Amino acid sequence: MRCAFHPDYEIPLPEGHPFPMRKFSALRRILAEEGLLGEDDVMTPEEAPWSEIALAHDDDYLDRLRNGELGRIEERRLGLPWSPALVRRSRLAVGGTMLAAWQALEDGVSGNLAGGTHHACPDHGEGFCVLNDVAIAIRMLQREEEIDRALIIDLDVHQGNANAICFRDDPSVFTFSMHGARNFPMRKPPSDLDVPLPDHCGDVEYLATLDTHLEGAIDRARPDLVFLLSGVDVVLGDRYGRLAMTRDGLRRRERRVLGALFGRGLPTTLVLSGGYAETPALTADLHAETHRAAHELLG
Repeated sequence: MRCAFHPDYEIPLPEGHPFPMRKFSALRRILAEEGLLGEDDVMTPEEAPWSEIALAHDDDYLDRLRNGELGRIEERRLGLPWSPALVRRSRLAVGGTMLAAWQALEDGVSGNLAGGTHHACPDHGEGFCVLNDVAIAIRMLQREEEIDRALIIDLDVHQGNANAICFRDDPSVFTFSMHGARNFPMRKPPSDLDVPLPDHCGDVEYLATLDTHLEGAIDRARPDLVFLLSGVDVVLGDRYGRLAMTRDGLRRRERRVLGALFGRGLPTTLVLSGGYAETPALTADLHAETHRAAHELLG
């Protein structure tokens, strides 16, 4: 399975900043050490062009972002300090998802070792999300007439509010978000299918709920391409998660979702989304479960 990665997915952040920036290179290293990602399987993205990014974002926001003119409130909402390096890494991550989406149409499955920034709204960023890589990739592929319909399966513990906003009233893109009911964002615009979960939800309840909704979401979406946001912040001990899944439960989640998609022959793009475990290394190792499951299923 080919995956997009760039060393500049990582940038310096202030000491003590909560975002686990080092998880991206750690994941790349884990997959290489386990023989899941060879050198020839690594795709190096370029910065997404502003013209492509504008398919999902307002010009005013992009001008402020490009020129370093985000206000103090905007920057606080984003949760990341503005810098030219932040803009570059955000554009690279978008480029990685675009590249992975193209490759998924070619190979059946591909991944970006970043992305899933589902809180980046058309007119602002928030929750550590600067640009909405999945929305941009979908709009680009639709414009190129490579796909008609897409499905977003968002299993991050936080609702995919920006995807709900980007694709509201658009029957060509089905948004499915399964998330903590009482977690960020407090205001949750409606997805096509929202499945809220109670605090401290564990493996049995989580997986039973997933089984109830997954096949129906795929049936309703009728997608040409699927984007899977495999957030690992559902695992017990996550700084922002509030759920109680085990690593084994996470493994079973990945196998169930990917098994359903692969069983139907649906091209699938894997992106990371959130995860805030005790260390960036542990966070990366949890993200690796998605790739382990994919390789097991692909044989």
